[in-house]
Amino acid sequence: MRNDETGYEFNRTNAETYRMNYFNRHFIIAGLILFTLMVGGRLNNTISAGQDDLKDVTFYYAYGYLEGDEWVIPMKVYVSEPRPVQERAVTALIRSRYDLDDEETEIFRSRISAFIADSESRERVVFVFDDDPAQEEFRILGEDGDQLRTNLNGIKNGEIRLSRERVEELLKSQNSTDGWLTIRAVSDEHEGTGRIRLIGTYGLSVISDIDDTIKITEMPAGTRIVLRNTFFKPYQAAPGMAEMYQRWDGAAFHYVSGTPRQFFNPLTEFFFYQGQGFPPGTLHMKDVQKNFLSTETWKNMGDIIINDNYTYEQKSGQIAEIIERFPDRRFILVGDSGDRDPEIYREMMRRFPDQIEQVYIRDVVNDRQLNPGRLEGMEIIPARTVEHGVSQF
Repeated sequence: MRNDETGYEFNRTNAETYRMNYFNRHFIIAGLILFTLMVGGRLNNTISAGQDDLKDVTFYYAYGYLEGDEWVIPMKVYVSEPRPVQERAVTALIRSRYDLDDEETEIFRSRISAFIADSESRERVVFVFDDDPAQEEFRILGEDGDQLRTNLNGIKNGEIRLSRERVEELLKSQNSTDGWLTIRAVSDEHEGTGRIRLIGTYGLSVISDIDDTIKITEMPAGTRIVLRNTFFKPYQAAPGMAEMYQRWDGAAFHYVSGTPRQFFNPLTEFFFYQGQGFPPGTLHMKDVQKNFLSTETWKNMGDIIINDNYTYEQKSGQIAEIIERFPDRRFILVGDSGDRDPEIYREMMRRFPDQIEQVYIRDVVNDRQLNPGRLEGMEIIPARTVEHGVSQF
């Protein structure tokens, strides 16, 4: 069968395409992690002396919601130490293997940085809000109210709570009119900045996928093309999507993706700071653990490699959690047909019928012709069809 819009032949069943997409994504992720850990770890035993001891704190963009008279802000941070020598060594090996030019080499090095970085455990992170007149120091707390340390994978999940009055003071001190607040680490040997979006009880929220929805990844095209677009080539925004998102002026945005959290910095830099035009929002990504001394890592790797439903469960859980925390807000969901976004979003429509206002699907596998029932009740965004082994660009 031929897609008249693109001229690309499409002769795979949807089931085959989804299985292939899942394998492509997770084979690449698992292979890269194993390779960088083996090479980077071996190098770390021989050339670690003299490296800077300053540790990076990544504050994954967070949001706050009202619970009575309190703002609750769930937070996730990652503490790591850069390993530039290992980065250069791994990059040199990959450059030789894939015959990369100078631009591709630098892109690859920047995108594997978080995979190679040394995760720091047992770290206590202290941070402040910029321009806070009180200069109050905050610590992420667990459910029991105790201050948390990072785990073996350098991760800390917890929350902070602020009164309405305190939030108003911080918004005023930062001259924030859109609910965004900036924070920075002040604990010893730590550096890093982050942003928090405080979202009101009422209004419109947009939950968006990333790969092949707002960024060209070409998941159905196969491992070679996905590898190139993920690690070697400049990111490319999906045509027309930024303009579409800008029309939802005043909405709160959440970007939910099966992409590993190690891509947080490259993605935020591309979407929000390089003039692409996408509204800033919180990123909710897949946990990919690296420390093989942790039992959590082995379970995580097993899920990534063999659990066909892992990404489905991850994204469904993250989306449902957002909607449940804002029971009086309206939601628009945006995804693509190259993965399981239509199935995830249909489940959200069933669970939250009074809150889901509309679902938009960027159709990259021509389901609008081949399998229209799959997209029934959803607004279709026509896109060029991606065929296995064929790149759009």
